[in-house]
Amino acid sequence: MFDTILIANRGEIACRVMETAQAMGVRCVAVYSDADKSAKHVVMADRAVHIGGPAPADSYLRGDTIIQAALDTGAQAIHPGYGFLSENPGFVEAVEAAGLTFIGPSADAIRAMGLKDAAKALMVKAGVPVVPGYHGADQDDSLLAAEADKIGYPVLIKAVAGGGGKGMRLVEDAGGFADALSSARSEAKTAFGNADVLVEKFVTQPRHIEVQVFGDGDTAVHLFERDCSLQRRHQKVIEEAPAPGMTEEMRSAMGTAAVRAAKAIGYMGAGTVEFIVDGSGPLRPDGFFFMEMNTRLQVEHPVTEAITGVDLVEWQLRVAAGEPLPAVQGELSITGHAFEARLYAEDVPAGFLPATGTLTHLAFPQTARADSGVRTGDEISPHYDPMIAKVIVHGPTRAIALKRLSQALAGTQVGGTVTNLAFLGALSGHDGFAAAEVDTGLIARDIDALTTSPDIEARHAVAAAMAVAGLNASGPDTGFTLWDPLRRSVHLARGDDPMACHVEVESANRMRWTVDGTDVLAERQQGRWIIDGQSAPDVHVANAVATVFDAYGISFRVIDLLDVAASAAGDGNVVEAPMPGLVKAVFASQGAAVAKGDRLAILEAMKMEHVLLAARDGTVAEVLADEGDQVVAGAALVRLEDEA
Repeated sequence: MFDTILIANRGEIACRVMETAQAMGVRCVAVYSDADKSAKHVVMADRAVHIGGPAPADSYLRGDTIIQAALDTGAQAIHPGYGFLSENPGFVEAVEAAGLTFIGPSADAIRAMGLKDAAKALMVKAGVPVVPGYHGADQDDSLLAAEADKIGYPVLIKAVAGGGGKGMRLVEDAGGFADALSSARSEAKTAFGNADVLVEKFVTQPRHIEVQVFGDGDTAVHLFERDCSLQRRHQKVIEEAPAPGMTEEMRSAMGTAAVRAAKAIGYMGAGTVEFIVDGSGPLRPDGFFFMEMNTRLQVEHPVTEAITGVDLVEWQLRVAAGEPLPAVQGELSITGHAFEARLYAEDVPAGFLPATGTLTHLAFPQTARADSGVRTGDEISPHYDPMIAKVIVHGPTRAIALKRLSQALAGTQVGGTVTNLAFLGALSGHDGFAAAEVDTGLIARDIDALTTSPDIEARHAVAAAMAVAGLNASGPDTGFTLWDPLRRSVHLARGDDPMACHVEVESANRMRWTVDGTDVLAERQQGRWIIDGQSAPDVHVANAVATVFDAYGISFRVIDLLDVAASAAGDGNVVEAPMPGLVKAVFASQGAAVAKGDRLAILEAMKMEHVLLAARDGTVAEVLADEGDQVVAGAALVRLEDEA
């Protein structure tokens, strides 16, 4: 076994690898950028090495600098995590040329599966079923359009070097093909440096089921399947294992196909073979098709660990160190059911825009496993993926595990940034999902119901106001004193709506509140405040924001009346950058007439492209940014002339 390894990654996966490695007695070296100098993975490591600026190209993608850090610190091996350099065959070869061990597959195996078109050809040769489509090298626009016509709409355009939904577009009819192709190529070029695409038949009620494989270079096993069908814009949201409705016949067929795929490339380490499955009826052994193989550890690997009892990172280290596979196929079995929900900093009402901010509070219930790379006080940086944590639960049955997921999400507390927590909670309580009616279109079909804003009750405002006023302390000797005023007011706002909260303190254990004309009684019973007949939720106040931890987190701005006069509304004519990013394209020009909904610019941020639209009809007065500009959040990009 290795004495020291370097983890060439950041965030929750770097922390996850360290947990297992350090438990095995292996020293861990972290690498970090300027933005991560005090990050959780840096603090956890036995040693940390600075490798450059905050942009990935200046740090986590600098393979030569990372290899030198490994050599300088005495590491014998490098674990790539996922993302960044994890599927870069040139990096693997450079690691091995430096006399180090790459904890993962060979460069040849990565290359074999790195381009979707070549991988599908290899799978056909290996006898693995594939989706009908065009995977050729000729990338002429008219040829691709003709192939799409041959395949039959709807079709998927997919980046050949892609993953994670980048460079992927669903096209419903021939009229939308050209624009979708241009958009997919642009995003693919940005994300992967390769604009080539393939075109495939779109399965109209698809399920996304993947199989965890593990090889030692000579042989391979599978550790059963995961269902990743709950997706939004091709991004996984909640994963589970095993797949609902799976039969032993289907599991055997998929497992055999996945192992065949791994053996075809002499695979070593952890990998995932992803299949698209026909979900229009019961699962059938002839109803699944190879999509791609991810030659690395997957984000959703914890659900496989939960149902098998296997530590996949431990297996990675042991196999990379030259040990044989720790188990044969017959020794692996499934126990219970597991779910993983991906908690992100993102603004759901604004169309799931990635968000930034400093986490003023972060806590998870002890009943769940939470894999996170951030802590209270950490910043969600614009330079990296905005994941806060993965919340994982396990139970003896799917129904029990799903209830545990709902409880875990309800007990998760995040302050300081908007999140998708309420959206995840709505998904975990979705009747169709509970009934295992899962396919990749579920979220899109029910998006309005899943993104409904929580009901704000007067008791929520009272809980926030009590915390702001310092009246929510518990215990017999805290709270009200004779020196406190008997009447006071706290001014809050929810969005643009002000809320005046007035209180009359009757005793140390009783107070009456009025919130915009609604009377609310707060009483302390057995050391706990009861507001309007319900136990008071936890509240965290920081930076003039009170976050009430009920309904997945409700935030109120604390209003200082002395500052109100100084505040001013923003210019409604200005189109601003919703987050820091790179201006990829500008479509507006001075003096041009625009209609509501017209594209004005494209901003690239958080590894995604965001189209900025005109909010109304008007005339462009000024274009304030150029293509290639790096802008901060709130930067003015385009200004329309004042309305008459």
